[in-house]
Amino acid sequence: MVAVILTVVFAVLIMFNNTAFANYGSKFCKSSPVAVCYRVKHGQSWTSLFPNSDERDLVKRINHMNTHLYSGLTIAIPKSDDYNINDYSPMPSTIDPHGSKLILVSLHDQAFGAYNADGTLAYWGPVSSARGYCPDIHHGCHTPTGHFAIESHGGPDCVSTKFPVGRGGAPMPYCMYFHGGFALHGSPELPGYPASHGCIRMFIDDAQWLNQEFTAGEHTRVIVDP
Repeated sequence: MVAVILTVVFAVLIMFNNTAFANYGSKFCKSSPVAVCYRVKHGQSWTSLFPNSDERDLVKRINHMNTHLYSGLTIAIPKSDDYNINDYSPMPSTIDPHGSKLILVSLHDQAFGAYNADGTLAYWGPVSSARGYCPDIHHGCHTPTGHFAIESHGGPDCVSTKFPVGRGGAPMPYCMYFHGGFALHGSPELPGYPASHGCIRMFIDDAQWLNQEFTAGEHTRVIVDP
């Protein structure tokens, strides 16, 4: 009986974690004056809806997702044909200068901003942080908050030594470790809500740019805000 109860509890927790944060785009389109809501129809994909690659990238970013679309999903679509990505950034355009490059991550907004030493926003992108409860390890999982720095880099072949549980090997392309085993890394699985074990997932192109261009050869601070 206890096992049955625990199974039910875990199932509820999994369902909660997959829905409580879902549909960032549906929240954005309902609250933002620069976007409209669109309900995905059967058979539609990112490519069929947005054949222009720049527009497709922008729509993925403002929805904070790069996973497959499915029927009934509500996404946000920009009202304007202007594809200036920074116009849709949830991150501030300037911050107090820190004297060195900085990656600022907002868990609340599920986004990162890459800031130059003078405090100006160089680039931003969506993230997916810890989901809160991870059923494969049977307890809570979190992304650490606070002030850190990039400690080490990995290339396109970077993989997890811990996940999947018991064997490791989960792809973490262009990983940038900032606190023990926690890293910023590329992923094809940003579903529009927190879904990781604790690392900070981002679009693979964003992770590559941060890894090879923004942070390469320089001391780079990382601040993770709640």
